[in-house]
Amino acid sequence: MPSSSALPLDPLTRRTALRAAGAGALLLGTGGGLAGCRSAVNAEEGSAGPKRGGTLTIAINQDFTPALLFTQTGQSLQNRLIYNTLIRYDDDLEPQPELATSWEYAPDGKSITLKLRDDVTYHDGRKFTADDVVFAVENLRKPERSAQLAATAKAVTGFEKRGDHELVVKLAHPVSNLFDLFEFMIITDRHSVEDAVKGKKLNGTGPFRFKRWRPGTGLSLARNEKYWKPDRPYLDAVELRVYTQPDALLSALRSGQAQLSYHVSGKHLATLKSSSGFTIKQYDTGNGAVYVGATLDEAPADSKAFRQAIAWAVDRDRVVDQALGGYGLASAAPWPKSSPAYSEANRTHYTHDPGKARELLKSSGVPTSRTLPLGHPTTPLHTAIAEIVQYDLQQIGIKTELQPFDPASFQKKLISGTMPTLWVNGHGFAQVQPATLAVSAYPFNEARNTSHFRSAEYTEAVQDAWRQKDADGAKAHARYQKISDLLLDEAFIIDLAVQDSVQVAAEKLRGPALTKFSYLNLDDAHLV
Repeated sequence: MPSSSALPLDPLTRRTALRAAGAGALLLGTGGGLAGCRSAVNAEEGSAGPKRGGTLTIAINQDFTPALLFTQTGQSLQNRLIYNTLIRYDDDLEPQPELATSWEYAPDGKSITLKLRDDVTYHDGRKFTADDVVFAVENLRKPERSAQLAATAKAVTGFEKRGDHELVVKLAHPVSNLFDLFEFMIITDRHSVEDAVKGKKLNGTGPFRFKRWRPGTGLSLARNEKYWKPDRPYLDAVELRVYTQPDALLSALRSGQAQLSYHVSGKHLATLKSSSGFTIKQYDTGNGAVYVGATLDEAPADSKAFRQAIAWAVDRDRVVDQALGGYGLASAAPWPKSSPAYSEANRTHYTHDPGKARELLKSSGVPTSRTLPLGHPTTPLHTAIAEIVQYDLQQIGIKTELQPFDPASFQKKLISGTMPTLWVNGHGFAQVQPATLAVSAYPFNEARNTSHFRSAEYTEAVQDAWRQKDADGAKAHARYQKISDLLLDEAFIIDLAVQDSVQVAAEKLRGPALTKFSYLNLDDAHLV
């Protein structure tokens, strides 16, 4: 599209025009600091500014899985440390410059012109150019990458390069989540991507260089001395260390072996409420949600009444209090309060009502003598939720047997659609533009989801919400409500609670932050 047809947008001020990227997203707040803990936002000590140096060790509960590098999972924390993205969302979900410095969106929403930084190099010294953006989009289209934003990448029909640092991205039709793609899509090195997905070489433009990956132990990263942000990062090195047992992870934090974690279990968060030596920051943003999934081509989950009985049976408040440590919102719908798709009626559509659940189960006519498999990842959070679900279902006459899977194997089953009859897991993508959930998240994808749910009405509703430039206003809200109504009625995914991310950090650590896709940003992090 000719440049004369595009309207210039100021990425820092023109919020309304840019909210095609993801209205209603995650608003990163600092609220939720616990009693007895120092505020997560601390004044700098002294006037000299941040101190350069030191190694930060991050305690994680799942190892890096190279094959899932382009898939947003609980193992994506390191992505923003090694790689950059085109934009980053601020707290108000306005796109801010990263590798893209500015953009012009065409009035019809069918193209966008990106101006790119011309002072960026990869860790191996190669210059970053528009060709790397073209590759990044095309890479996400590949089925083997299992990228949730593949549908949006596939809506790109072509590119027009205007030199090495200006690129026109052309679209088949407007998409309401284009900037979601631009924050999700890590800009990898096109010459070594196959080595990256094997864990051999991770060559990016980010603040830290890949040193090594030791399977079962974690990642080691070193400061990128030629990072394009002046004087950043402050840290010399970052170690991501795997602690699969929650007690061991907590012990690493208490002993000072680790200084940061986003994987402290709900039970242990409660014990840290009055602890000294830590800051606790709550990202009260609906960063994810926990749910029960059903495989619809397996009896009795093929019965809608059976699935609705489950939705009434589970005690969501107990899930929040016990499994999430109080850091969440009981909800029958996937949307956080910050989303334009949110409504209180959606949130409370199903509540804990065992009597109603028994009535629905009886009316469904499905036999309840068989013990059903209930799959879940072996993380402490999902194990705790699965045990709550198992107990609540037993109270209404549904017998289940827990089937644990290691997280990487579980993710592969989720992607391939080979889950057991019922399963427990978490999902993201409700915190950004609402259409992203239903065109990108494996459990909800209208074209091919884990539950094997198919509906022409659902497809029409999702496509109608997605193929829009404008994501705001009454018409957009009506489109989102139609999606919500179908999700709640069909109950192929039974949401239990919107989950908050909780950051536990040593008091001497300042400045870590999460992006909207839970990539860790340590550009400004430093030790005092």
